[in-house]
Parts: sequence; structure tokens; C-alpha cells
Amino acid sequence: MTAEATSLLRHRPFLAFWLARVCTTSAFQMITVAIGWHIYELTHNVLDLGLVGLVEFTPRVLFMLHTGHVADRYDRRRIASLCQIGQGLIAVALVVGASTDNVTREMIFAMAFLLGTARAFEMPTTQALLPNIVPTALFPRAVAASASAMQAATIAAPAFGGFLYAFGAFWVYTPTAVLYFIACALVLTLPSRQAPASQGKATLESLLAGIRFIRSRPDIFGAISLDLFAVLLGGATALLPVFAKDILLTGPWGLGLLRSAPAVGALLMSFWLARFPIERNVGRIMFLAVGIFGVTTIAFGLSTSFWFSLGVLVVLGAADMISMVIRGAFVQLETPDEMRGRVSAVNGLFIGASNQLGEFESGLTAHWLGTVPAVVLGGVGTLVVTGVWMKLFPTLAKRDTLH
Repeated sequence: MTAEATSLLRHRPFLAFWLARVCTTSAFQMITVAIGWHIYELTHNVLDLGLVGLVEFTPRVLFMLHTGHVADRYDRRRIASLCQIGQGLIAVALVVGASTDNVTREMIFAMAFLLGTARAFEMPTTQALLPNIVPTALFPRAVAASASAMQAATIAAPAFGGFLYAFGAFWVYTPTAVLYFIACALVLTLPSRQAPASQGKATLESLLAGIRFIRSRPDIFGAISLDLFAVLLGGATALLPVFAKDILLTGPWGLGLLRSAPAVGALLMSFWLARFPIERNVGRIMFLAVGIFGVTTIAFGLSTSFWFSLGVLVVLGAADMISMVIRGAFVQLETPDEMRGRVSAVNGLFIGASNQLGEFESGLTAHWLGTVPAVVLGGVGTLVVTGVWMKLFPTLAKRDTLH
């Protein structure tokens, strides 16, 4: 083990931050699995699964000018801990509702909105908090360790949450609340080395500057919009409770495994890319990866075998990781330093839109056409978008290197 790795392990504030991230990521993954299964159990309506994603995404749009501004202006530890207390109280409300059998469709929507609001403020705050607690020399290693912790939690927590749900919703919501309160306690122990607060106002102009820059660079616009439309159309994750219960004939534990599978593929691919980074033909490889994402979405929609579906979702996660790494590195390297914050904010909004609105689109088309046709059509749509984008952005498709 290197001296840097050893000093990171001995860095108590970082260990507290790392554990807090594991707790919040695990808690969110568990509550997401529980809410999805719970609402489908209550209503048996696929549209409601899509609406949960839309409701959770709405605060991100409503507060998009304020989330980063709040993280820069106020004590980040307090903002993060308040968000974690809020999410813990949401879980407590669901614990009380589940134990008295009083959880309704409307209550789940209200809790999803509040959860989305807390996460909208928590995510940029915790991202901005890490540079305040570790020395500059340890920062790259700290970022990698933090990311791997989140990926591992994304794999283990949904499966664990699904297993616990087999005993009842109460047994998922209770440990979720405990994890959020532990995260809050850990964050409050962190030292504060934050720079003096920024007094500038959040304006529409600052957001539009990022959008204008992206629009003026066809390759960046092509890369970001490809992800938006491809993932939006291929967002089958919202329908996993339907596939688990009605098509693959498995229980909550099976749903947890299905939700974990893409993260397993993503983690394995991230290890591979760390060892063998993509340096040539980046444009073609990115489009190929998005195409594979579309094909695996179709295969998942047509599958009636639980284990085949699990394997397909692992491949889907690996393909998504390839396109995500190429796109993320390319957008950062092509953006001037003074624009990176605003471009990242717009990119983050696009990623959130593709994920949550993709869930809404899947729920809506499943409501109209049926579950299997909706997923297959989404995969076909992803392939069509990939082909069209290769024609619309030929320089991006033919791009050889990242920079």
C-alpha cells in the first residue's frame, strides 16, 4: 500500500465523510426499491411508477438556480446535515405509515417530492464539501475512494433492501432512517475549512451562459444531448417492479438484484477502463456503447428468464459506463476552466432529466402500450437516436481522441 493510501486511511475527517456517503447512498437505494415496490403493490398501475420518477425530479428543476448557490454561500456541513435529517424524517414518516398500514399513493408521491428536494440540495453540497476536508495532495485519491464507495453501495443496498422488503415495508424504512441519522452525525463532526461565502445572487443569466456555451460547441452539445435522449428513451428501470412481480415472477429480493445488476456492470467496466483507458476512436466507441445500451434494453424487454435478464442488465450497465466516462472526460476537457461549473450544472440537469424523465416516459408508454412493448420501443428509440445523432454530429462520431 502506498504512503498516500495509508495517509488517506488515517485521515479521520475523510473516513467520516466516506462513511457518511456510504450511509446516504445505501439509504437512498433502499428507500427507492421500497417505494417502487410499495406503490406498485398499492395501485398495480405502471403509470404511477413513472410518476414517482417525475415527482422526484421536479425539485431539481424548480431549485436548479439555488442548489449550487446555497452550497457556495452557507456552511456546507450544516446544509448537508439538514438534508440528511430531512431524508431521515421522510423515512420515519414511512415507518409510521407502514407500521399502521396507512401508506397511500398520495403519501408516497409527497414523500418522493420531499426526498427529491432534499437530494437536490444535498448532492452539490457534498460534492463541494470534499475539497474542504482533504489536503490537495490527497484529493484525487479521495475522489476515487468516494466514487467507489458510492458504486459499491449502489450494488449492495438495492439487493439488501429487496431482501428486507420480503419481511415487510417497515423493515426497509427503519434501517433507512437510521442510516440517514448516522450520516448526519458523521457530517457534523467534519472540520470546516470553507472559503468565505460568496455573496453573489443566483441569476437566470448564469445558467443560460452554460447553455449558450454548450449550444455553441456542436460536439459538446451532441455528446450531452445523445445521453439525454438515448437514456430517456431507454429508461426501463422504473418498470423493474412490474418485470420482477408479473413477468419474471420473483419477489422483492429479485427486484433488489435487478436494480443492482447495472451497477455491477458499471463497476466492473470502471475497473477495466482504469486499467485500459480508451484513448483512440473515442467517438465511434461512445456511439457503439450507446447502441449496445439500446440492444440490451430490447433484450431485457423480451426476456422471460430472471437470470438472463440479470445478465443483460449487467451488460447494459457496462455499456452505459463506457459512454458516461468518454462523455464526461470529453465535456470537461473541451470546456474552459471558467465555464466548467456552469457547464457541469447544465450537464447534471440533463443527466437527471434523462434518468428521472426516462422513468416517467417508460411508465407513461407502459400505461398506453403495455410493459413489454414500452421497453422494446424504448430500446428501438435509443438505436434510432444513435443513428440520427451520428448523421447530425459527424465530427463527434469520427472523433479520434478526447482532447
